[in-house]
Amino acid sequence: MEVFAVEGLPEVRPGDDVTKLLVEQADLRDGDVVCVASTIVSKADGRGRSLSSYEPSERAERIAATIEDIADEEKDSRMAQAILDECEEVLVEAPFILGVTRFGHITVNAGIDRSNVPGADLLLLPEDPTADAEAIRDGIRERAGVEVSVIVTDTSGRPFRLGQRGVALGWAGLPASRDWRGEHDRDGRELEATVQAVVDELAAAANLVTGEGDGGTPAAVVRDFDFGDHAGSDQLYRDEEKDVVRQALREWSHVRD
Repeated sequence: MEVFAVEGLPEVRPGDDVTKLLVEQADLRDGDVVCVASTIVSKADGRGRSLSSYEPSERAERIAATIEDIADEEKDSRMAQAILDECEEVLVEAPFILGVTRFGHITVNAGIDRSNVPGADLLLLPEDPTADAEAIRDGIRERAGVEVSVIVTDTSGRPFRLGQRGVALGWAGLPASRDWRGEHDRDGRELEATVQAVVDELAAAANLVTGEGDGGTPAAVVRDFDFGDHAGSDQLYRDEEKDVVRQALREWSHVRD
């Protein structure tokens, strides 16, 4: 398997055709997995925002003040309001805001970015990353005549570990996971719980070559990835009623209140 960054992409602005840019800069082949950073999808979709466009609610002001007291760092209540607006549910209000986005992703600050956003203060995540992935995939088929898979990626922190890693927000053309349950290990024991989050692993591989700073390479291609003869599933996010971590966070937040 080979992973390489797509070089030469320009700064993406509202209204730009991301698919056209990718086809112009990458020699794509059938079977490639094209990993596209959510930042350029959001920029093309006009998801940049100014802090001045937000009027903080009482809740936003309370959250900002609480974080300032606990973390001893300034928190703009307008930023808190932007996060609240992007969340379907807030699981943790302090010492950071952990929310559920409207497409199911759970992340700090609703994934709002404040770096590499020329002409705006904030960059919101795409509204529907899977629809964006499908549109890019369809566009590549029409423009380049090749069948690829597409993953819209972001970076996210992890509980209990330092550092960020790439994750999938939306995908098209391949299952989200491959299911090893029912298969056997080398000792003949049947696997009962192993489900591999393939789109997250591919997003993380792409992030190794796209980087996090000012490199200007927000897309990567994974070539010769073999899904294998496994069952697949499009489910990546846990069912809410079975998500014990989410339930525990709700209970913890209730106790704090």
